[in-house]
Amino acid sequence: MMNTRSHWMGRLHQPWVVALAGLLLLADNGSAGVYYSGEQFAELPSRPAGFFVDHRALRAAGYERPDGLPSPLRDHYLAAAARLEQLTQTRRWTADEIADRGALYLRLGQPEKALNLLVPAARQFPDHFAIAANLGTAFQLTGDLDRAAAQLQEAVRLAPAKWQRFEQAHLQLVQQRRKEGKAAQAFTNVDDLFGVKYVGESGQPEAGTIAAAERQKLPDDALAIVQQLALWLPADGRLLWQFGELCNAYGDVRAAAAALEGCVAEFALAAPELRQRRRLYRDAADQIAQKPGHEQHRPTFKVKSSRPLVKAFDESLLPAISDEKPNPLPWPLLAATVFDTKGRPTFAKYLDQLDGKTVTLTGFMQSTHDGRLVASFFLLEYPIGCWFCEVPDPTGLVFVELPEAKTTELRRGLVKVTGVLELNRDNPESYLFSLRDARVGEVD
Repeated sequence: MMNTRSHWMGRLHQPWVVALAGLLLLADNGSAGVYYSGEQFAELPSRPAGFFVDHRALRAAGYERPDGLPSPLRDHYLAAAARLEQLTQTRRWTADEIADRGALYLRLGQPEKALNLLVPAARQFPDHFAIAANLGTAFQLTGDLDRAAAQLQEAVRLAPAKWQRFEQAHLQLVQQRRKEGKAAQAFTNVDDLFGVKYVGESGQPEAGTIAAAERQKLPDDALAIVQQLALWLPADGRLLWQFGELCNAYGDVRAAAAALEGCVAEFALAAPELRQRRRLYRDAADQIAQKPGHEQHRPTFKVKSSRPLVKAFDESLLPAISDEKPNPLPWPLLAATVFDTKGRPTFAKYLDQLDGKTVTLTGFMQSTHDGRLVASFFLLEYPIGCWFCEVPDPTGLVFVELPEAKTTELRRGLVKVTGVLELNRDNPESYLFSLRDARVGEVD
């Protein structure tokens, strides 16, 4: 019988196949609820594993890390905001630039600064969609749900056709939270965005399904809507809970287990209903992993992209490459790798120039086998909540090999790894990124 670890490792030994599966990223320049023209999003819904990675990255960009570690996405937003701020020395901002600057403040977890900028801008440019949408989000994040609802009504009125549905869902979310009042802060239930009860035919929660009558109420774009809302509002744990319930409704109990695990472990949500469902989905996911041929257990929804955030990274912000000392290797640079229709990778120019150079990056160790001492392991940007729910894309892991005859103890926390980078350009049976002659150290 296959255990969860061996199953997960088996999937990782098909690294390029896992991520591609015929998916082509369909980029769009920006979104509405938090509109920043420097972001490019793929068509939604995205594969749950890719969504989890970008959702965490956007949330992490919203605060200063207490451990002092770099956050490349946050650094990018900070640099972009600084460039826009400097424009006042030479000229006035355009409406688009004001919208971008407000969105950057929202991404950086500074909604008050966004308000100070966007309130007068909305009076000056009353028919500018991005300003209206960003201002509605700023009011929401500062707790003024009355003004948020009024402003989001304007965003709905001004929204281009392709964003109407998402803006309406955002408005509906705020209106419901406003009615809940202080109860909304208790995080005791899932928002009623679709008029659906996430229960089975028994009237109780069931793993991997909901009642047929409830399922029929879900619109075709339910997953896309909730993913978009969660990407606009990555610090909102109730939206992650909603995403997990949708995954379960469509038969992906593994993604549901991962989402609810994140609600508890990362958002510290303590609602009894949430924790009950979390145990139910985790138990069901464990049982699936123990069954031969469980790869045939497929969800009933189709994804349109591998991960939602196509690009939010500026290579010009990176330091000059050095031959004398280790070069910092940010995870978003690895994620910027793209594939053609035949699965061949194209690396970002800066990453391509790092091939064969000594690099250093931080991450979480994942063993390739049982045991505490390892001579090789995977380094992941984020720890895996369960072995099979959150298998990362090939751009989301690095295979690490220590020097010959060397071993190190597997560590649970964040580590810093230094080694010689090797890029895999033509072997689909191996890993995209490897570090050779590596050493593992504590994070400074």
